[in-house]
Amino acid sequence: MTKTEPQGYNINHLGTGRRKSVNLSPENLIKTDFIESDTNFPLVIKPSIKGVNLENWAENNRKFVNTELLKYGAILFRDFKVKSVEELEQIIAAICGEAMEYRYRASPRTQVGGRIYTSTDYPAEQSIFPHNEHAYSLTFPLKIFFFCMSPAQSGGETPIGSCRKVFERINPTIRDRFIEKKVMYMRNFGDGFGLPWQTVFQTTDKIKVKEYCQSHGIEVEWKTGDRLRTRQVGPAIIKHPQTGEMVWFNHATFFHVSTLEPTVRDSLLTNLQEEDLPTNTYYGDGSPIEPSVLAHLREAYQQEMITFSWQKGDVLMLDNMLSIHARNPFVPPRKILVGMAEPYTPQCV
Repeated sequence: MTKTEPQGYNINHLGTGRRKSVNLSPENLIKTDFIESDTNFPLVIKPSIKGVNLENWAENNRKFVNTELLKYGAILFRDFKVKSVEELEQIIAAICGEAMEYRYRASPRTQVGGRIYTSTDYPAEQSIFPHNEHAYSLTFPLKIFFFCMSPAQSGGETPIGSCRKVFERINPTIRDRFIEKKVMYMRNFGDGFGLPWQTVFQTTDKIKVKEYCQSHGIEVEWKTGDRLRTRQVGPAIIKHPQTGEMVWFNHATFFHVSTLEPTVRDSLLTNLQEEDLPTNTYYGDGSPIEPSVLAHLREAYQQEMITFSWQKGDVLMLDNMLSIHARNPFVPPRKILVGMAEPYTPQCV
C-alpha cells in the first residue's frame, strides 16, 4: 500500500550532513501499512529509505500527516529511530506547534523536560481503562503523542480504539439520554486518595484555584482540613471541529467508581463515602447513571480496542477526539512519554 502526495522533499533534510538536492515526493520516502490486515486502524508510517528524519519529513508534509490523521484517527510512526525527549518535542512542533502544559490534572505524571511527561504513573500491575485525554475538561488537546523510549519486559501495551466505532456501538437511546442530561463530574482532593488539589491545579493559591474553576465552569466547595470538592457538568457528545462528526467524548465511564479494578474500588468504598470519592460521575442533573448503562458503555469501549507491541523509538499520534487509549499491566522497566498539543474549547460548552 502506498500513499501519494504531490509535495516535493529536499533530501538535505534526511540527515545532518550535506547531500545533493533531489526532488522526492513523500511516497518515495515512506511506506504505509496497518497493524492488522483486516482493519485500517491505526495507519502505520515507516521510512522507505535510510536516514529519513521524522521531524523534517513531518514539517515538510504537515498537511499530508493531518489529512491522514483525520481519515484514520491514529498514526504509528515506526523505524524512524527517534531517541530523545527533545526529538519528541520537535516532532510535535513540526506537526502542530508547541506542546501543551498538563493542567487540571486527573492522573499522576512526571515532567521529564519541556512539556513532555511520563505516561500515567500508575502501578505496573494495574490496567488503565480506555478514555480520551482530558475529556472531562472544558479545554482539552486535539492531539496526543506517545513515544516509546523503552518498552516493558512484557505487557505494557497502549491499546487504542476508534471513537467512530465506539459511537456506533452505543445504543441510540443511551446516547439520546446523555445528550439530554449531559454528565456531571464530581472530584475530591485532600482525602488521602488521588491527587492533591495543589498538583491538579499546579498552584498552592486557593484564589487561583477559584479563578480557574470560575473560568472553566467548575463549582468549588472547600471542605474542612483544606480539602476540596468540585462539580462540573459537561456534554457527552460534541462535534469534531474539522470533520463535523458527532463524537462520544466524555469521562462518564472512565471516572465512575464502578469502572475501577475491584480491589481499588473496594478499598475506596471501605474508606470513603460515595460523595468523597476521588472521582465519580452522574447524569448532569445529579441522578445516578444506571449500572446497566455503565456496563453497556464499558463493553462498547472494550470491543473496539486494538493492541500492538511497543518498539523502541515508536511515536504514536492520536486525534484525541477520534481515538481512545488505554494501558495494559506490565513487567517494568517501561518508559513511555506523552506530549499533548492543540488545545481546543468547544463552542457548545
